[in-house]
Amino acid sequence: MTMRAVQAQVAGAPFVLTELPVPEPKPNQVRIKVHACGVCAGEAIPRNALFGTRLPRVPGHEVTGVVDAVGEAVTVWRPGDRVGVGWSGGVDFTCEYCRRGDFTNCEMRTITGSSFDGGYAEYTVAPQDAVAALPDELDFAEAAPLMCAGMTAFNGLRHSTAGPGDLVAVSGVGGVGHLAVAFANAMGFRTVAINRGTAKEEMARQLGAHDYIDSTAHDAGEALRAMGGAQVIYDTTSRGDVQTGLIKGLKHSGQLIVVEGADPIGGTGHDLSWWRLHIDGWYSGVARDSEDALNFAVLKNVRPIIETHKLEDAEQAYSNIGKAHMRSVLLP
Repeated sequence: MTMRAVQAQVAGAPFVLTELPVPEPKPNQVRIKVHACGVCAGEAIPRNALFGTRLPRVPGHEVTGVVDAVGEAVTVWRPGDRVGVGWSGGVDFTCEYCRRGDFTNCEMRTITGSSFDGGYAEYTVAPQDAVAALPDELDFAEAAPLMCAGMTAFNGLRHSTAGPGDLVAVSGVGGVGHLAVAFANAMGFRTVAINRGTAKEEMARQLGAHDYIDSTAHDAGEALRAMGGAQVIYDTTSRGDVQTGLIKGLKHSGQLIVVEGADPIGGTGHDLSWWRLHIDGWYSGVARDSEDALNFAVLKNVRPIIETHKLEDAEQAYSNIGKAHMRSVLLP
């Protein structure tokens, strides 16, 4: 039996629609009939064969669907279960960090759609520990971006130093940022959205932002300082100059959380020590974190803004990242 799938076949080249054998689950693996898969900038890793990714590879790490078959020794999942698979593709359970329960920092962690074939296909196979239960209240398409973008936003904010009523700013109202705005509001924070221009102001306020800063009209850091300073700034822009400029917008003992970026972040030791500021990185999470994000999204009615595409349009959807209205989702 064969299936339609999209592959990264040559580093840097466009994705290719092809036919592949339907994969069989090995011990401790489950096979999932894919109902939806989000399109994420993280697909740059398999597309460009980064971090040791071997091509050809089926990308896609925002997968939702139904368990179709299970391999030997699978104890958690049964055919018919509604599930999702996110960025985290499983851990080894034996390294120093896993033995301490810090699975996100597993030394042998794998990435769905990079270490093994992902969700740009009609079927995918994943380790049972990488699979998350999908609540019945969530549609497959709207749940897909919550498996990576949404979970990263939720997980970073819930582990931040902010408490109810604290000022939390979200820098960049895009694919991750719009979900961070919604989750920040749902967690009881005074939520400030920051973005270039005013085109996204109305949407940001509808998502729950109490205030909005146009970073082309104002120095965002200074504007936050004028509001009393942010306890937490959650940055999704991945730009070092933006991240550096936001530091002065923190209140004493405030925290800047960055989720990505290749640029250096500036700032003096005096600035950091004088006000006891924190600059922290946040890296995704594991399947249990995805389940927490999904359940919280149901509880507080948080949903991503999505547009859907056919599987054969995967290349176009990927190329349109940054231009799409928040998140694109493929429907195999």
